[in-house]
Amino acid sequence: MTDQTAHRAPDGQGWLTFAGIMVIIVGVLNVIWGIAAIDQSTFFVGETKLVFHDVKTWGWIVLIVGVLEIFAGFGIFARNQAARWFGIIVASLNLIAALVSINAYPTWGLIIVLIDILIIYGLAAHGHKLGPADA
Repeated sequence: MTDQTAHRAPDGQGWLTFAGIMVIIVGVLNVIWGIAAIDQSTFFVGETKLVFHDVKTWGWIVLIVGVLEIFAGFGIFARNQAARWFGIIVASLNLIAALVSINAYPTWGLIIVLIDILIIYGLAAHGHKLGPADA
């Protein structure tokens, strides 16, 4: 019988991989969402009410957060400790942005909040395992 633990990934690596993948996916979705808002696409309901003055302003904010999330995701896959903290910061910003948009899209906003909480947990609880020794 072979030793099963010899091929097993260290504890927490799954959470780090999950966080990296989800940060990139949410970042890409935010980029698409931001471009649609900037263009004032018919994707948005006619009189969508947000905290900000108009949907264009909201679009720029979401677009910038999305690009930052994509960079953080690639840094997480590079096993960079700074990217871990950057990922926690941008996931927190995205969580706040999702809460602000809950009035316009409640289900979508709550789903993004849940995903951001899982990302923050994965990076905060298991991010100390990042680094050259684990790569």
